[in-house]
Amino acid sequence: MPPKPSRRAGAAARNQRSSPERGPATPAAPRLEIGEAEFVVLCDALKASESVRERAWRTYESLAAAGGALAYNKKKKETWGVCIFIVAIDLDEMTFTFTELLKSISISVCTFFQFLKEVDVNMDTVSTKVDSTVSRLKKKYDVLLALYHKFERTCGLIYLEQPSSEISAELSSVLVLKNYWITFLLAKGKVLQMEDDLVISFQLLLCVLDYFIKLSPPAMLKEPYKSAVTAVTVNGSARTPRRGQNRNTRTSKQIDTDTKVIEILCKEHDCNLDEVKNVYFSSFVPFLSSIGVVASKGLPEVEVLLKQYEELYLKNKDIDARLFLDHDETLQPDVIACSQLERTPLKNNPDEELNHILPQTPVRAAMNNIQQLIMILNSATDKPSDTLIRYFNNCTVNPKESILKRVESLDHIFKKKFAEAVGPGCAEIGSQRYKLGVRLYYRVMESMLKSEEERLSVQNFSKLLNDNIFHTSLLACAVEVIMATYSRNASQNDGTSAETDLSFPWILNVFDLKAFDFYKVIESFIKAEPSLTREMIKHLERCEHRIMECLAWQSGSPLFDLIKQSKEREGQTDQPEPTSSLNVPLQHNHTAADLYLSPVRPPLSATSTPDAQPTATPQTQKPQKSTSLSLFYKKVYLLAYLRLRTLFFRLLSDHPDLEPLIWTLFQHTLQNEYELMRDRHLDQIMMCSMYGICKVKNVDLRFKIIVSAYKELPNTNQETFKRVLIREEQYDSIIVFYNLVFMQKLKTNILQYASSRPPTLSPIPHIPRSPYQFSNSPRRVPAGNNIYISPLKSPYKFPDGFQSPTKMTPRSRILVSIGEPFGTSEKFQKINQMVCNSDGQLKRSAEVSAAPKPLKRLRFDIEGQDEADGSKHLPQESKFQQKLAEMTSTRTRMQKQKLNDGNDTSASEEK
Repeated sequence: MPPKPSRRAGAAARNQRSSPERGPATPAAPRLEIGEAEFVVLCDALKASESVRERAWRTYESLAAAGGALAYNKKKKETWGVCIFIVAIDLDEMTFTFTELLKSISISVCTFFQFLKEVDVNMDTVSTKVDSTVSRLKKKYDVLLALYHKFERTCGLIYLEQPSSEISAELSSVLVLKNYWITFLLAKGKVLQMEDDLVISFQLLLCVLDYFIKLSPPAMLKEPYKSAVTAVTVNGSARTPRRGQNRNTRTSKQIDTDTKVIEILCKEHDCNLDEVKNVYFSSFVPFLSSIGVVASKGLPEVEVLLKQYEELYLKNKDIDARLFLDHDETLQPDVIACSQLERTPLKNNPDEELNHILPQTPVRAAMNNIQQLIMILNSATDKPSDTLIRYFNNCTVNPKESILKRVESLDHIFKKKFAEAVGPGCAEIGSQRYKLGVRLYYRVMESMLKSEEERLSVQNFSKLLNDNIFHTSLLACAVEVIMATYSRNASQNDGTSAETDLSFPWILNVFDLKAFDFYKVIESFIKAEPSLTREMIKHLERCEHRIMECLAWQSGSPLFDLIKQSKEREGQTDQPEPTSSLNVPLQHNHTAADLYLSPVRPPLSATSTPDAQPTATPQTQKPQKSTSLSLFYKKVYLLAYLRLRTLFFRLLSDHPDLEPLIWTLFQHTLQNEYELMRDRHLDQIMMCSMYGICKVKNVDLRFKIIVSAYKELPNTNQETFKRVLIREEQYDSIIVFYNLVFMQKLKTNILQYASSRPPTLSPIPHIPRSPYQFSNSPRRVPAGNNIYISPLKSPYKFPDGFQSPTKMTPRSRILVSIGEPFGTSEKFQKINQMVCNSDGQLKRSAEVSAAPKPLKRLRFDIEGQDEADGSKHLPQESKFQQKLAEMTSTRTRMQKQKLNDGNDTSASEEK
């Protein structure tokens, strides 16, 4: 029984609820007092229902029993708050907002999330429903935090801290900030259904800034905004510094057509002007109309905006973002969160210039990635190029009309689905992104066909180019690259994209495409588009991994049909891919054509492909082996082993003899009991295999420990072990799945590992290097002391035509750019000293250690480099001059190679 409060405590709690400050208490049914007095007071403050109170107290008791009562005594109130939060979500009885909860238990957002993670000691403490809610809150907080930091810095660049005395006191900077921010929050809440979209949210913020700047007296503004507003004022009508409708007498049409300010804002923040204009007219102008701005020719009073936002906030029951203005402690990031948001770097030397080094905040990084993508696609077109048309004309059946119709049809579908996910007024934004995807689609298709022509010496690709699944997959991959570029995660600084409603596999649902079919195009797509960033290559690899982990194993997937066909092949055992091929290096010389046309490839293509099986004689007519299935299983085995090895070394490093046993059981299940993977996840089979072998070998390893370690692995989801399919439409934890399904199916096989004649061990998969070349990776200068060359990859150009290096945030590194101003002489002296010291350090390292440490970055080949590039050094040259000459020569070779590649492409297009 839960402890009940004393009569005095209970009376005090009841008196508080009916105190004059809170108004007269409304008559209520007799309430069962549950928990300690302070718990009751907290529940009353949050207006928690009886069912929430009772279940939350039981949850707290179970936590105290599992972790020891003393474990939560110091954080008793915080634990109560977490329990109330968990139960209220599970029961759909949220009577409080998230901010109200944080205020009640005096805790910040970041601390709450961390504490919630610590509280989840058992797998069933926090449900997947709560996980989903917390994930949404995290993403929204991350976006709001990044936007507010950007908002504060931007306003500091726009407005004078101490404007002239002629400016009315009511237009103080504090009031301006408040009005701006509240208007933005209201616009964001009303315009966007998906509020964790960092890019559209920032573009909307620029629209708000543009609108307010044009309403501000020029005397308040810094340059260049002052000149822009002054020019508009001279060309337009007079303005007065009063608030409300008297502050501006221009018509809304005039405001909408003034683009000078928005052009400056876009230039300052590296935003695409057309995209921001689209957001302005399709979303922001309708928002202004909805709050009555058109009629009043100005903004309503701030109190009106506050009231409307209050209604929105109470409806959503989440974060009160107005508190950012007060720097409220509940919204302040902790030290770890602060480290994730890169700030403006400290200078290496107080005298150094910082002009060309910009901070990589989440917003800045997102805008950089988008600008780089747009610049790459500026040379591409929305229609097939002349080269593609030539390929189409060479086909037995010309695919041009079907391709154009498919692109147009999917355009309408995409716009509709995008608007449904993001907001009704965002259909045109979706159309813009789709058009970028179409450009990339045609660009990659042309590159693929050129490679196939060189490989096969044929020009008739009629079968491939008339394959609907191939085109839908290729277009989906192109659009996914665009969507991921626009979906950068506000909480990470590694360039990864955020998990949003538009995240993969959203595009598969939009295009009605099977994940297994989509997987076939990914590797060829990466190889065909050399301009993809490292982050985007990793994103596509992650999409491929998700397909292999679970998406390809969903009911209705063509994968199961292919496996069935492989079983029916004459003389073929029940093995989609034989174990003998596990330790054979994985070949990456297949193409999309090999996978989409397999197993019914034309004879020429089949014999030209190393992975393809020999063409059967007419007498036997044996069905050909599926290249796509074979490659898929090889990749699945590799991924499965790598994930198993990672988890194994976290848990069982003291039992190395168990690894081959666990892998054998794991591989056997995937090969022979693949139906266990239907509508399930690869990691579920992995964890069950590990538990089963440990159980039969009498090694004490509990599922709770396995799950705790699994949660710490990258790219994992708690739903993987909390919600596992047991039977049709019935889900439970992974422990239940092991007992009722996995063990029942594999009991005989598992027990063999305890016998004197265990099963034959499966070979360990050969672990190859990544097939993808990361051209943007810095490369080390031979014999240099931590000196690297990074290929140019920034879209920003200087007036003289030279490109600048990527705008990064260096810590203690020294950045050198050949072809642009460098800075003070101290940098040269430091680099010269580093280079001069390199020889001595190399000698010392050779004497001390016979085994050199592996390099963290690729280094150029040393052999014959001087002869190859002609960079002979004069005896009188300093070390620095020699190294600088090598760096310049290397970059020259890279640029020449890029130019030659471009000339080859142009020449082939002219033919």
